[in-house]
Amino acid sequence: MRSALANSEFRAVWLAEAQSTFGDQLTTVALSLVVYHRTGSALLSAIAYALTFLPALAGGLGLAQLADRFPRRGVLVATAAAQAVFVAVMAIPGMPLAPLCGLVVLARLAGAPANAAQNALTREIFTDDELYLRSQDIRGITTNTAMLLGLAGGGFLVTAAGPSWALAIDAATFAISATALHQWVRSRPAPGDGSGSWFGAIRWVAGQPRLRVLLGLSWLVGLAVIPEGLVAPLAREIGAPDQAVGWLLAADPLGFVIGVFLMSRYVSAEARRRALGVLALVPAAILLVFSVRPDLLLALVALAAAGAAGAYIVTVGASFITWVPNELRGGAGGVYRTGLRVAQGLGVALGGVVAQWLGSATTAITIAGAAGVLLGIPLAVSWARLQRAAAETATAV
Repeated sequence: MRSALANSEFRAVWLAEAQSTFGDQLTTVALSLVVYHRTGSALLSAIAYALTFLPALAGGLGLAQLADRFPRRGVLVATAAAQAVFVAVMAIPGMPLAPLCGLVVLARLAGAPANAAQNALTREIFTDDELYLRSQDIRGITTNTAMLLGLAGGGFLVTAAGPSWALAIDAATFAISATALHQWVRSRPAPGDGSGSWFGAIRWVAGQPRLRVLLGLSWLVGLAVIPEGLVAPLAREIGAPDQAVGWLLAADPLGFVIGVFLMSRYVSAEARRRALGVLALVPAAILLVFSVRPDLLLALVALAAAGAAGAYIVTVGASFITWVPNELRGGAGGVYRTGLRVAQGLGVALGGVVAQWLGSATTAITIAGAAGVLLGIPLAVSWARLQRAAAETATAV
């Protein structure tokens, strides 16, 4: 990974994303606590929490196109600056709830093109496939770590210093990000001339068999994350103490960080790409352990192992962006990210419905694992065929 971090442009993009991710978690915690303390309503607090995700989903398909129509450094700087302004206004003490929630929506909408621009710009920075994949490994590890630290420290900071200070810190992270990106990332022209249709990237992706299979492999994550939405009933069902809920939540992302590191350290980009179909089956297969209603230790080990196996998603995303023409990478990246987020949200919701219907979290998780394996097998077969066809074509040439 040191070779990727040696690039000063990537370091600027990486650090800007890391601190903004950390700051976003502070905003999420602060908003939830403010709404709950003022209204006493768990439902309104949950709705406020959902508002932090919905704009990204809504803007992922449309606003991501901006990363193809304007210089990507400019998109990143502008979105970070806009978010800094919106969050700074949120930090004003005594801000009424309605404007507060509205500003959250505006801030997240402003940030919707940022991820697409980051992915596409990083691919421009690294033309070498191996270096690019290592850079994505670093981003995956850092983002998950920043989220964990932000959520863990967010509650303490909001309680100790107050929500206004937490929001002010978030605003500062965006301002610093905008400055760093402008200062250390080289200006490049817009990849497209704006003559294409607004949703041309979606149609192009739909016509590419290997990209369709990659999308399917990424959507399997929607089944693998089902345990995250069931940790409270799961802890109760396996006889674990209340504090185990936090451990169960942390097991998957901690395992993911370890898995990404090990893959990046010991497995080449080409080997990871060849094995994608099989790797995508492993997280779901591990969830079948819950069919024996494990104790807390086994549950933690299983969730951490599933998270580590879930590191395959980094290779899926990197391969997807690599195989998209530069002038379409922003819009195509929006398709990929939106599909991934929708699959995760639907998976958690479906897992909750099944657990409520059957009265068992472990059974719902087992069903999710079985469904992931059954749905993943045809995708793995399709991926193997595509790889074989690509190898035959390369040999013929």
